[in-house]
Formats: sequence, C-alpha cells, structure tokens
Amino acid sequence: MKDFSYITNSHPAYIESLYQDFVKDPNSIDPELKKFFEGFDFAMSQARASSNGNGHLLATTPETTVETVTVAPSIMSTTDGVDWKKELGAYRLILGYRNKGHLLAKTNPIRARKDRGANLELSFLGFTDEDLDKNFFAGNLIGLGTTTLRRILEHLQKCYADHVGIEFKYMSNQTKVDWLTNEMEKNFINPIPLEKKKRILEKLNQGVMFEKFLHTKYVGQKRFSLEGGETSIAALDAIINTAGDHDVQEVVIGMAHRGRLNILANIMGKTYEQIFSEFEGTATVDQTMGSGDVKYHMGYGSEVQTTSDKTMHLKLMPNPSHLEAVDPVVVGFARAKADVLYKSDFDKILPILIHGDASVAGQGVVYEVMQMSNLEGYYTGGTIHFVINNQIGFTTDFEDARSADYCTSLASMIQAPVLHVNGDDAEAVVKCAEIATRYRQEFNCDVFIDMVCYRKHGHNEGDDPKFTQPQLYAIIEKHPNPREVYVQYLMEHGDPEAQSLAREMEKKFWADLQERLDEVKQNPLPYHYQQPEMWWKSLRRATPEDFDSSPATAISEDNFKLIFNSIMSWPADFRPLKKIEKILQEKIKLFNEEGKADWATGELMAYGSLLLDGHDVRMSGQDVRRGTFSHRHAVLMDEVTDKAYNRLDNIPGANGHFRIYNSLLSEYGVLGFEYGYAMANPNSLVLWEAQFGDFCNGAQTMIDQFIAAGEQKWNRMNGVVLLLPHGYEGQGPEHSSARMERFLQMCAELNMVITNITSSANFFHLMRRQLTWPFRKPLINFAPKANLRHPGTYSPLKDFTDGGFKEVVDDPNISDAEAVKKVLFCSGKIYFDLAEKQQKENRKDVALVRIEQLYPLPYRQLSKLYEKYNKAIWYWVQEEPLNMGAASFLQMNLNNALRQSGLKEINYGVISREGSAATATGFLKIHQQEQAEIIDTAFSI
Repeated sequence: MKDFSYITNSHPAYIESLYQDFVKDPNSIDPELKKFFEGFDFAMSQARASSNGNGHLLATTPETTVETVTVAPSIMSTTDGVDWKKELGAYRLILGYRNKGHLLAKTNPIRARKDRGANLELSFLGFTDEDLDKNFFAGNLIGLGTTTLRRILEHLQKCYADHVGIEFKYMSNQTKVDWLTNEMEKNFINPIPLEKKKRILEKLNQGVMFEKFLHTKYVGQKRFSLEGGETSIAALDAIINTAGDHDVQEVVIGMAHRGRLNILANIMGKTYEQIFSEFEGTATVDQTMGSGDVKYHMGYGSEVQTTSDKTMHLKLMPNPSHLEAVDPVVVGFARAKADVLYKSDFDKILPILIHGDASVAGQGVVYEVMQMSNLEGYYTGGTIHFVINNQIGFTTDFEDARSADYCTSLASMIQAPVLHVNGDDAEAVVKCAEIATRYRQEFNCDVFIDMVCYRKHGHNEGDDPKFTQPQLYAIIEKHPNPREVYVQYLMEHGDPEAQSLAREMEKKFWADLQERLDEVKQNPLPYHYQQPEMWWKSLRRATPEDFDSSPATAISEDNFKLIFNSIMSWPADFRPLKKIEKILQEKIKLFNEEGKADWATGELMAYGSLLLDGHDVRMSGQDVRRGTFSHRHAVLMDEVTDKAYNRLDNIPGANGHFRIYNSLLSEYGVLGFEYGYAMANPNSLVLWEAQFGDFCNGAQTMIDQFIAAGEQKWNRMNGVVLLLPHGYEGQGPEHSSARMERFLQMCAELNMVITNITSSANFFHLMRRQLTWPFRKPLINFAPKANLRHPGTYSPLKDFTDGGFKEVVDDPNISDAEAVKKVLFCSGKIYFDLAEKQQKENRKDVALVRIEQLYPLPYRQLSKLYEKYNKAIWYWVQEEPLNMGAASFLQMNLNNALRQSGLKEINYGVISREGSAATATGFLKIHQQEQAEIIDTAFSI
C-alpha cells in the first residue's frame, strides 16, 4: 500500500489529469489510486442522489453533522471545486493507518511504546486543526460515507491504533488485504454479545484461579506460571470454538513450558488431580519405558465440546526445554494426520504454535518451519502462531533480544499478517483470535497473534526478577491481573446486564477457587481413540530378546518381479533422459543376466513392497528424488516437457502411497517435521536422508531431544528412519563422517537402531523390518556413497525372497574355519577394501566378519562366530580415527554384554586411523596413504 506523498506534493492539475486518465481507462493508473478514484466517483453518485437541487450536496451518513459542501452545478461532468490535495491527504491518512497504525497502537499493558516514527500526525499529511470538521469524500473508502476528517481519524484510531495494531503492509495478495481491512474497519469495532462476555470471564476466571491455587498450595515450586498472560486461555478457547464452526475437527498444539499446566487444565481438560498428583509425587510412575520427564514437558490428548456443541480432538505435543524445537514436530504431525485421517483435507486439522517473544525472534528453527509453510511436501493449510509476549526472555530485556521492531517481524517473509494486541484487553484478544482462525480457514495460510502482556514472576517461581529488571517489576507488582482488569472494565463501561454478570462471575471465581482448595473432585473428560492411536495401541514395547534375530521380511518371487517390472517401465508418451534410460536398462540387464539387484533397485523394491502391503512411504531431504549421488531416480523427468513421473506410483495392486519430496535446505526443521509425521502414524515408513551424513549435526537438537530420548521421556515410540551417507573416500572432513560415535554414545535401553549395511538385500530387509516389528524404533543407517555402485553390494534374487535382515554377516569365502588365523571384524564400506585385498592375495587364513547392526549389538551372534574361529586373533578394523567410529562403543559394551550373559569375552585389538580433531584429511593423497596403511596393517599385523 503506497502513501502517495509524491502525488500530494504535486500541482492539483496533475492530480486532475490522473483523474481524467482514470475516467478514460481505470486500469491505466496505479491500482491503489484507482481505488481512491472509484471511492470518489461512488461518493459523487451518492451525492447526486442526496442533492437538494441548489448545488448543495448533503453528507451521506446520518451520523454526520448537518453540514454541506458547496460544489459547482456542473459537478457531474467536471471535478472543479474539489480540493484534490486535501482529498488525497485524507486517503493518505487512511493508508497510513492501515500501514503503520500498529506503530501507534496501545498494545503494551505495562509500559509506554517506543516511538517508531509512524509519521501519522495531521501536519505531516498537510492538514491543520481547521480541517478537522471539513467533509471528505475519502470517508466512503472506510464505509463512513462523506464525512468529517475528525470522524475519519477517530474511526481509524479505533480500528488500527487502539488496543490492536494489525501489520499487513507487506502483503501483496489484494483479496487477503481487502478481507483483513474489512474485518478491522467494519467488524472489529462491533460490540460482542453478553454470552461471549460470560465465556471470556469464565476462561479468565479459570486461568487466574489455576495460578492462585498453585501459588497457595505449592509455594515456590517451579511451574512456569502464566500470570500476566492469562488472557491466553480465553484466546485459545476462542480459536478452538471458532475453528469448530469452520470445519476443523482436530487441533494440534505445540508450546514451551510457560502456561503449559494452565492450558492442560483449562483448554485440554486435564483435571487438577491428574496434574497435581505429579506435583505431590503420588502419580504412578511408569518406568517401563525409561526415565520420564518433568511435568511441564509432557504431552496430552483430549476431546472437548465447543460452544456450538461440536467435538474437537485436541493434542498437545510433548517437547523438551529447547524452545521452539517442537514447532516442526507439530506441523509434521498435523500433515500426517491430514494425510491418513482426512484425505489431505487441511481444513480439518489446525496446528497452533504458542511461542515466547524471545524464542520466536531468536530461534532459527522458527524461520525454517515458516519457510516450509507453502511447500508441497510440508504444507499443512496454515498455522496459527500465538505469541505470549511477556517482553522478557529469562532475564534479557527485548531490546537486547532482537534487532527487529517486533519479535514477529519474520512473519513478513511469508506475508503472514500479525495482530498485535494488548493482553489486558480480553475482548480485543478474543476478537483477534477469531479473526486469525477465520483467516486461516479462508486462505489456508499462516497468521500471527502477538499478545503483549507481562510475566508476573521470574523465569520460574524461585527466581527474583527484580535482580535484573527492578523498575519494570515495581510496575508489574501493582498491576491488576487480566481478570481484574476485565471485571473492572465491565463494571465501569458495561450495561446493567454486563455489570450483573461481572458481579456474579466474581462470586463464582472465589467459590470455585475454594472448591479447588478443598480438593473437590473433577470428572476427567471422556476420550475416544482415533484410528492411528488404535494402531499405536496395538503395538507393544520391545524386549532384548526381540533383537537376538530379525523377523522374516522376504517377499514372493512373483511380487518381486511385479514390483521390479513396474519400477523399470514408464508410460509410452513419457520421454526420460537418454542417460537415465541407459542407467535403468543396465539395471534390467543386471537382473536378467545375473539375477541380481543393485543398491538403488533394492531400496526402491523395499518401498514398493511396503506399498503393496498397504503401507504408505514418505521420504524427504535435500535432492532425494534423484539422490545426492545420482543413484535413486525415484522420480524421472520428461526431457521435453519437464513433467515428473514417480516410478513407484503405478505398482499393480498397491494401495499404499509413495510420497517423496526434495526438501528446503534445512536439517533441523525438516527432520523435526519427519519425526512429527512418524509420530502420528506407525503404519507409514518415514525417512529423512541427509545430503551428506555430516550435515545431520545441523539437526542435533532433534536427534538428542526427540529421536534418542523421546521414548524414554514421553512414552512415545517413533519409527523415523535417518539415512546418513558415511564413508571415507577422500572427500574431506565435511563429507566423510556422519559421526557414528555420537549416535552410538546415545544408545541405551534399546532406544534406537544403528546400522551400517553392505548389501542391497540387507537394506531391503532393514526397511521392511521397520514396519514388521510389533514395536517402533528410530533407525539410523550409515548409508554408502561410492559403494552405491559397488558390485559387491549387488544381491541375488534369493536374498530378497528368503529370510530377513542379517545383523552379522560371516565370511562366505571361508570353507575351513580351523585354517583361519585372523578375524577382521568391521562395518560398512571398509569391508570392500578388506575383501579386495583378501581376494587379491587369496588369504584363506583371514576371515572377514561384518557387523551390519551396531546397536542393539548382536553379541550372541558374534559369540558364536568367536567359537567358530576359536584359533584366530581378532581385530576390529575401522576407517574412522580411533576417537570416532564404533571402536570406543565396542570397547565399552561388547564384552560387558557377553559377560552379563555368561558368554566368553572376545579378546580383540583395534586398527584405525590415529585419533584426530577433524573427521578426515582434506588431501586426497594423504587419505589414500592412510587408507592403504589401515588395510596393510590389518593383513600384516
């Protein structure tokens, strides 16, 4: 929206000429100016209808004082007599308030706003006080008709600069802008009905009562209170009720800890008894899954009835203390639910992210999640972002926490509107909540509510905020809470009915609080499990015995050929690149002549077989459709039309969907999304592939807090798969190691599965095992790069049609175990270097044993091989430096596990690179020298 200062500084004749251009061809001028002239013409036509016949045009609205504007009799054919500069000045005033009114809005309940240079003074726009009572045609543009400048100004201040300031100047979609303008200028200022006032008071009562109860019963206990921001409860209630009236059936909420317990009680319907049994330590602790987590991190699901008696399914996601880390999990979960329950109708499920002001401004994952919002693979139909803006982060004032004007300034990146609102004005907050929800449903886009409030106590209740903000907290100490503010407002400004309601709700507040303090029992809400939740309930916990050997995951030869033929063909009118066609023909030739499938074929066969079993498969990551190393080619492109062809879309009889998306250049956000997707549906195989395994360190928060520990902390299984390209090939320190040692260090309590595979069939069985097991575990696979095309990884047909995943692979070239003097056991890529040397030198005295699964460690299978090669010396061989890879993990765990099971310990040495700070050398020659040294040492020692 322009402000047209360049026009108002021009000669009136210039503006007149622009008007004449508009009359000839309305589309020949600036669209915003066109709107002004249309309003002007409308005003003129209305004026003609109201004319008193003497050239005097009466103002068109009954509220206007009976003044007239004298215009020449020839007014219908000319604009002589119109003060164009003043009219355009009035229009600039309207645009100015629409654009920058938020900079003046009284959104802060406890301190004065910073002057951010809105430049909306009348003098700046060329007016004096004398103009205030003059009539302007521009009033028609805001629905007031021709009216005084004073009235135009008052209306704009009410709409845009009172307790709400809307920020949407950066939006280019005129339909959305018009919708929001209409809401603010026509609907926002309407009074709300008594029934809604009662609902607001009820939710404020509940929010404040909860905090008072806690403050009385659990003095000094850490609870991350919502005091100062209790209006959040009324806002969330309004979002849920409005959503229910607009086709939403499910709401998924992600938030940090401030106010979480209050939201559990007053939005989710968790009883005080359930919540406080955790405070008092009387809750039954389920440690079958591990250690548990603090009360303000746990998730919860419930069913509530909206005010219009619709059933709404609510889900509050579990999350760690890592602020905003839950954001991508929420949107991933919502996307999965939409796909599996609502046939990808995103109107049915609404994600709500509740942010803190410091974290929404400071945490990069918020940017990553927002950047996903309109991408095909991550679209959820829009998220409502609700910021509980208490103007402080732990002890850091907002001026030290961001460079932007607002904590929500990144909303402009995706042209999401922001409603800045004063948290002490409960009615304004609720109106904003309703507008935001309707906007989301209308346009399926993100929208922000920035509720400016305050934090009554320190970061937690044991903290003294006066240590760092003495002046601010002196004000907060004396400030009434939002419930008291609203009751006072109704008593002073409400009609008799509203005043009576306020008195009644005041009594109810104290009676209800006493009831809670007397521990009167509440009834838990009834709950019906959704289909995906029933699937989760049908699974069980894993036991150590489950990992002694893998279940059968083979497929029939007929099904193998059915899938193979389907993925190796394409429609007659589709023209793949000649180079791709040649690659696929070579795969067909390999199978027809040698009966083998290479790595890429084995991988796609796994996905295809799961689709045939009725499962969905979802994969995302940077460039996964083709594959970083140009091996997968899951989606082909027509060389003439650029049209895409999904090779797994047309398998006869397959009911599952294969969804594969090239992701944005994000690890943290995307992996969080996939974790959330896998959390929603146990019957989908969900994979994330890093472009290089090293890049997973950009998603370390998701790995540490969710993937490695989620089952133990929150009782939530998850079967997400991470494919991390790993292997030393001379590509330097950033493209060699996926940091296997870090994952192995996090392994305990059967929390995840770590593999490093050497054959296409074993990878095939690994993928199928993920959904065959009667439980779910995150899987981290250290995937090959150069070895994607190594003939040693090709597998014969029988390996796909018989058996299952092999945790350990014995040496197929050894016929006489007694002759073996040395066993080299290893994992992954280095096996091929060792095998080449073994075959080249025809060493029958050296056996090569591959550990394909490093955790849970297949120690019983290794023990049997130790007995088999009982005359040999054993060495663990790895290409990673000694302080990396699996060496230290094995030294800590292998013999300990054997000992505990009463099995003989394995005495072995370690051959590796020297310990190193960087993962690998950056020089190819040095890499080759080091690699040769490892292999030579292994055979000569």
